[in-house]
Amino acid sequence: MTRARRVPPGRAGRLRLRRNLEVALRGADLLEQKLRILRGRQQSLQETEESARRAWLELLADAETWLLKGLVTSGEGALEASAVADRADVTIEWTTSMGVRHPSGVVWTPAARSLDETAPVNTALARAEAAYREAVRAAADYSAARTASRLVGAEAERTRQRTRALRRHWIPRLTEELAAADLALEQSEHEDLIRRRWAADVPARPTTP
Repeated sequence: MTRARRVPPGRAGRLRLRRNLEVALRGADLLEQKLRILRGRQQSLQETEESARRAWLELLADAETWLLKGLVTSGEGALEASAVADRADVTIEWTTSMGVRHPSGVVWTPAARSLDETAPVNTALARAEAAYREAVRAAADYSAARTASRLVGAEAERTRQRTRALRRHWIPRLTEELAAADLALEQSEHEDLIRRRWAADVPARPTTP
């Protein structure tokens, strides 16, 4: 339930309502401008996300194909023997769009094979290893793009809801209250004018000697 706001009577109350309405209208205009920018940014991020997703899936499928060929050639033992103990390192880079902090990209360092670790025993496993490296990089790119798209999209939705609340509820309510205040003030001033006229028309009583 919305708590009734206290508005001073008379001109002071009308002035406050007028200022509140002007602020609400300016706020709605700014929010709509922000929403247009956010939606444009969201569309761009969604396109980047979809492109990154396709790239990741293609690289993953290629890596799995080479892995299967390598296992058929040399068996599962060859895969275990050529495993790399190191891990890839991924650092997320961040930026801000219209007040929304979101990933802008990744810095990726692949896992490195040490000198004492066994290299892949056949060409297919070597190709699979390289392909999986690229797939990991692509997965990091896709994850960053997806997160950025979701964050900007969430802010766009919040901005849309705030704009809608202003346009459909707050501004109409202020407009109605301002109209009522204008009418009340006009009636009050009219009544004051009539009382002054009556007072001016009443003859002064004679002074009794």
